[in-house]
Amino acid sequence: MSITAAEAYAPATVANLGVGFDILGLAVAEPGDTIRAEWSDLPGVTVADITGDGGKLPRESAKNTACVAAQSALKLAGETRGVRLTIHKGLPAASGLGSSAASAVAGAVAVNALMGEPLSRGDLLPPALDGEAVASGYHPDNVAPCLFGGITLAVGLTADRVYNLPVPANMHLALVTPHVEVATALARAALPAEISLKQMVSQTAGVAELIHAIYTGDLEHLAAAMERDRVIEPAREHLMPFMRNVRATAKRAGALGMVISGAGPTLMALCDSQSTAEAVASAMKAVYEMEGIGATAQASMVAPDGARVVRIERG
Repeated sequence: MSITAAEAYAPATVANLGVGFDILGLAVAEPGDTIRAEWSDLPGVTVADITGDGGKLPRESAKNTACVAAQSALKLAGETRGVRLTIHKGLPAASGLGSSAASAVAGAVAVNALMGEPLSRGDLLPPALDGEAVASGYHPDNVAPCLFGGITLAVGLTADRVYNLPVPANMHLALVTPHVEVATALARAALPAEISLKQMVSQTAGVAELIHAIYTGDLEHLAAAMERDRVIEPAREHLMPFMRNVRATAKRAGALGMVISGAGPTLMALCDSQSTAEAVASAMKAVYEMEGIGATAQASMVAPDGARVVRIERG
C-alpha cells in the first residue's frame, strides 16, 4: 500500500540566545505547527486549508513558507506529482518564536514523509531555508533547531555547518509573549549598520563564553553570557513593551537571566527548575496584565528531537 497522506509537527524555537545573533537557537518542547500533506491532481504545492492563523497567512503558494519548502523538497527528490497542504498554526506570527520557520520545516518534513522519506534530515535543511526565506531571508537560527532539535550552532546554510550542542541538565525556560506584533523586518531595520571594534570584541567574547557555559553545564554562567549582548538587544529594546520591568520581575521570581526570543516580542527567561520556570512565567505575564496588555506565558524545556512525523496514512 502506498502512502496517501503524512502529517508532521515542528516546534517553536528561540533564536539568538541573547548574544548569538543569527547563529544560535534552541527548540522548545511546545507549542508548534502541524502540517498534513496529501497527493493532489493539481500541479505543484497548493494550500487546502489554514487554521489557527486568524486569516493572516497567505494562501498563495509562492508566498507561503510551508508551500515553498515543500516544493523545494519535492524538486530535490525529483518528484513531479502535486501536493496539497493543510496547515494548522499553533504559533502566532511575528511573535519571536520562529513561526515562519516552523511552517517551513513542517512542510518539508511532511512532504518527505509523503514521498517515503527519500531525503535525509540534513537534506531537508536547504528546502526549509527556502521556505523561511520567503518571510525573513536565509537565516538558519530558527530553522536549524526546529529541524534538528536541541541547541544548535549554525555557521552556514548546509547540514555540515550546523552543530548540535549539549543541553545542560536542569535547563528550564519561562516564555512570555505579549499580544503585540513585532515584524522581523522591523526588528532587523532597527539594527545598527556598523559596530565598533570594542563592541565586536565584547560580542565575540560573549558568544565564546556562552558556548563554554553550555559545555560545562553552568546555568548561572550561561545566563550571564546570554545577557552580554551589547549590540542587538539595545537596538531592539524599544520594540519590547516594558522589557526592563519584565526582566527585573523575572529575576525576583527566581530566573537566572532573560533575553529577547528571536526578533521578539517574546521574552525567554532561563531557570533551573520546573517550579521556578512556572513561577517566573506567571510573574512575567502579570507585568503585562497590570499594564493592560494581554500576554501568553508558559514554562517549557528544550525539545531534544525537533520536527517529527506524527502520522502516516496508506491507501
